[in-house]
Amino acid sequence: MSKLLIAEDEASIRRVLTKILTEEDQSFEIIEAEDGEQACKILESESIDLLLCDIKMPKKDGVEVLQFIKSNSIDLPVIMISGHGDIDTAVETMRQGAFDYISKPPDLNRLLNAVRIALKHDQLHKENKTLKKKVSKTYEMIGEASAIAEIKSMIDKVAPTAARVLITGENGTGKELVAHWLHEKSERNKKPFIEVNCAAIPSELIESELFGHVKGAFTSANKDRAGKFEAANGGTLFLDEIGDMSLQAQAKVLRALQEQKIQRIGSDKDVKVDVRVIAATNKNLKEEIKASKFREDLYHRLAVILIKVPSLKERIVDVDLLANHFLSLIAREQGIKPKSITKDALEELKQHDWPGNIREFRNVIERLTILGKSTIDAEDIKTYL
Repeated sequence: MSKLLIAEDEASIRRVLTKILTEEDQSFEIIEAEDGEQACKILESESIDLLLCDIKMPKKDGVEVLQFIKSNSIDLPVIMISGHGDIDTAVETMRQGAFDYISKPPDLNRLLNAVRIALKHDQLHKENKTLKKKVSKTYEMIGEASAIAEIKSMIDKVAPTAARVLITGENGTGKELVAHWLHEKSERNKKPFIEVNCAAIPSELIESELFGHVKGAFTSANKDRAGKFEAANGGTLFLDEIGDMSLQAQAKVLRALQEQKIQRIGSDKDVKVDVRVIAATNKNLKEEIKASKFREDLYHRLAVILIKVPSLKERIVDVDLLANHFLSLIAREQGIKPKSITKDALEELKQHDWPGNIREFRNVIERLTILGKSTIDAEDIKTYL
């Protein structure tokens, strides 16, 4: 059922529009407003899927109604109804956000097509917004510890800039989560977020992975292949566990950061790239520099902004929030009813050292969701931790 509002001061035209729409599609529910002021009151009080709005009306005209919709962030498509002398104004309203306009007297096919297209477009728009919210929820940062509040504040300040960020912290603390947040809150969020785990790629392959290669560059290079720098062009490249990258690859990454260009293996042709690099490591890079395992000049290129992610032990006050968050999240993923957890069980969780940090914590909550009682108690924690 789609709810349509017709704002038109001429009763005869309202009747014609209502008749055309209801005869064509019985799922349409039509509400009528005889002037712009009444239309605004209806838009405030009811959820409307589409507005058909005359341009010339008493009290508030169509342009003022459109301005009211924008200023109150009401999300719906608007089709303007224009008389012969209102065409220029109708075109102008489209520049201001109206979806379409139809002329008086309304043509049956023109009207129905405009309504169908507007409703379909609006449905896709809302589905896209819902999907984006789901994506954002995936990388939600849960916690009220002061260290987490500082990271959130830092992200808000740094994300809109082009500054490079080095994220440090133990394994499983959520360094990747911080990188995703930096990307999502940046102006690059509509472009790719490309992740490379430097520790998971053999040292002899890391350069090809980052910079690509041309056909014949080495034995198995049977075709040209773009690397991760090119794949991330316009967006963000996340170099996870960069402390495990070979010195040779580090030199090439340094050049890419300095000159904003790369060369594929086997080619002497420069390829320009516009990439924001975010790096992360669980190693002490200053100690790695002293041991000649990491380039100092690359460190200073990467560490424009430093963000240290605390261990779970350092933010143990967040255990209650994290436990309930993961219980709800895992239940949704498993398609089951969320389990509850007692205060005694939460206290048991707080006594654990959590060497694997958030990653280990999530795994334990998933184990408890599957194996624990409907209300997880301290006995469950002792059994399944």
